[in-house]
Amino acid sequence: MRIAQLLTLISCLFIGSAMAANPQIKIATNQGDIELELYQDKAPTSVKNFLSYVEKDGFKNTVFHRVIKGFMIQGGGFDIDYQRVATGAPIVNEAKNGLSNDRGTIAMARTAIPDSATRQFFINHKDNPNLNYGRSDGYAVFGKVTKGMDVVDKIANTRTSTNSKLPGMRDIPVEQVVITEISVLPVEEK
Repeated sequence: MRIAQLLTLISCLFIGSAMAANPQIKIATNQGDIELELYQDKAPTSVKNFLSYVEKDGFKNTVFHRVIKGFMIQGGGFDIDYQRVATGAPIVNEAKNGLSNDRGTIAMARTAIPDSATRQFFINHKDNPNLNYGRSDGYAVFGKVTKGMDVVDKIANTRTSTNSKLPGMRDIPVEQVVITEISVLPVEEK
């Protein structure tokens, strides 16, 4: 009887630790908060890279600078004065991780070079299968919105235009969408 109880306890502890393995974050914006689970089990390099910026307050007072309704919202690369924010070294593209660019997922933004992602990220406003690995080199999904998809929708519906501070870029919100902070949420006891 004691062995069975001990095995049950060990199983519960193992399951609990496995469930708590993926970090939870909150993106605080001037439009509301977005909470996400980051899939460090599926995209360890992308999650580690993203969290390295979070730990240094690297996203504080940056903006969602590219917003396309029915596609995605992109941020993390420009401050509130539309100046590029310093980046670390680019990371390997983890798009071949089995995750899809579905509505509400967060992925690493990059240039046309697959292994060029640094700090910019985007949240998919709708399913975007054209961004998945297989049709091209893909864009690495590394998490999903768990709370605040209404905020993503609100941001995606923001009026956009061009901006003289970002020449050559379109789809810039007329009213700035500011990321005031990104923080790691404490692990909840279940």
